[in-house]
Amino acid sequence: MTEQQMASYPVDDINRVKRRHQRAHYDHATVHAVLDSATLCHVSYVVDGLPYCTPTLYWREGSTLYWHGSSASRMLRNLSDGQPACLTVTHLDSLVLARSAFHHSADYRSVMAFGHARLIEDENEKARALTMMVDRLFPGRTATLRPTTEQELKATSVVTMEIEKASAKIRAAGVIDDEEDYALPIYAERLPIRTVIDPAEPDGRLLQGVARPATLAAFGAGRRLDEALTEAYAMSYPAG
Repeated sequence: MTEQQMASYPVDDINRVKRRHQRAHYDHATVHAVLDSATLCHVSYVVDGLPYCTPTLYWREGSTLYWHGSSASRMLRNLSDGQPACLTVTHLDSLVLARSAFHHSADYRSVMAFGHARLIEDENEKARALTMMVDRLFPGRTATLRPTTEQELKATSVVTMEIEKASAKIRAAGVIDDEEDYALPIYAERLPIRTVIDPAEPDGRLLQGVARPATLAAFGAGRRLDEALTEAYAMSYPAG
């Protein structure tokens, strides 16, 4: 096992999983694997004494997270001085039907990451981050596109957050009933759930002869989205 695989985030009352603690993981390898196999997160923070939770696209570089939003966002404007934030990601892997209502459940993979979010003010840093917002999903794509205009850069904000603490929580157990309930004539099952990519729908105004790039091969019809995202991440960040 490498040093990187052995590394873990510090654990305290903020990120310690208190219920079903046996499902908790704090090591970088597990936390990062959950993060890298998704692209939509929810970020929570407090603005003017009120709680807000925003869904947005995100990506990871090492132990640093990035997400983007509109420059007109009131919430993002309040992050310039480093506000406490919590970024969460969840994969729903199954619904579980047990022999009692109490044991109905779900299999899932989730991460809560904590840190201090700040707006990226440096224009070069911001431009690089916006490049990776695209290339993290579609490796090398930005280089094939028309250049981003100055107005487009101004209209978009990028937020970054060093992961100070994090925890992953994973359930992959299927049906778990009380031992005496297995004798009951009640149907039980696990309903596996996957997000699968459908066949691509090329834009109707493509110029003649413009073909789908080979770099999009990871996003083939029938593939699981989490697997395609993990593959794309590994291509964009081969060092992990």
